[in-house]
Amino acid sequence: MNEANEKFNFLYPRSRYFGEFKPENLMFNANLQYFAQRVSYISNLETGGKISPEEAYLEIKHLWKELKASKKELGIGKHHLNGQG
Repeated sequence: MNEANEKFNFLYPRSRYFGEFKPENLMFNANLQYFAQRVSYISNLETGGKISPEEAYLEIKHLWKELKASKKELGIGKHHLNGQG
């Protein structure tokens, strides 16, 4: 493994997916892991005084909207709301 791959894997670790295998579930899981990683970075930047609480809030709010949109686009949870599955 080259140095660039090692750095990428260190900065953006991924966990194996053990849920029900469907393409949309895998995609949402990847989006969720990205969201969690970014929230962690933002939280650490705010804690370290590198960004303001307002900046942290706005960035996390933006990430949340992206995650929510991906959930809707992928149809995650749709069947449960209609009394199916």
